[in-house]
Amino acid sequence: MNHGMTPGEPALSSTGSIVLIGFRGSGKSTVGRILAGRLHKTFLDTDEIITRSAGMNIKEIFESGGEPLFRGFEAAAVKEAVGVSDAVISTGGGVVLSDENVQHLRGCGVVIWLDAPAEVLWQRISADTATGASRPNLTAFGGLKEVVELLSRRRERYNRAAHLMVHADDSPERIAEKILSQISAL
Repeated sequence: MNHGMTPGEPALSSTGSIVLIGFRGSGKSTVGRILAGRLHKTFLDTDEIITRSAGMNIKEIFESGGEPLFRGFEAAAVKEAVGVSDAVISTGGGVVLSDENVQHLRGCGVVIWLDAPAEVLWQRISADTATGASRPNLTAFGGLKEVVELLSRRRERYNRAAHLMVHADDSPERIAEKILSQISAL
């Protein structure tokens, strides 16, 4: 974990925003909603901000303008989300591909990486019937092979972006409890 702080970055504390990063299926949105409710904070999901701004779902954005169009919407969504103080922010799985996004997210509060094994992520993704209709495959092969491939490429970026890592191979409620325990110790 990148526990070092950069100049101008706020100290880790239970105040400020909580930012959840991790691969698709790690539970960021579900856990984020639980945390926001328990902490009485505003919940923001960058994917929801993107679809609202674009007027189409993520799969449609990829189909109409490819990944560059999506990443542009994502950068704008990150800036909008970090502009809300004291929130819980759920991000898309690829948000860490942009150093600028990471800088904004780390600057607004505590960044927590929800990490889970590829097999767990794939089980969750494949069990979510809405995923296929609203999310594109990000590689030519899709499936578990896609999760393994992309997770291996992104793992170091998640690690560098996060202040804390939480194992997310449990129920959303237990993951939220782990997070609350870790941030209360800050």
